[in-house]
Amino acid sequence: MKEDTYEDIIHLPHHVSKRHPQMPVGDRAAQFSPFAALTGYGDAVKKTAEKNEQQVAREIQRLPEPDTMP
Repeated sequence: MKEDTYEDIIHLPHHVSKRHPQMPVGDRAAQFSPFAALTGYGDAVKKTAEKNEQQVAREIQRLPEPDTMP
């Protein structure tokens, strides 16, 4: 299998369109935002994390003090 290192094109100049303006970097990055389409996903994750933290805190409070354990 031949290893293709793109040597034939790697040093060619980058194409810049004369017809279309370059998209701002922020807009380009938004296209690849993985969970942007999942409205409320971040809030749901945060709410679940808070519930879990509260449950762990309640369980820790119920543990006996180390000096009272047999």
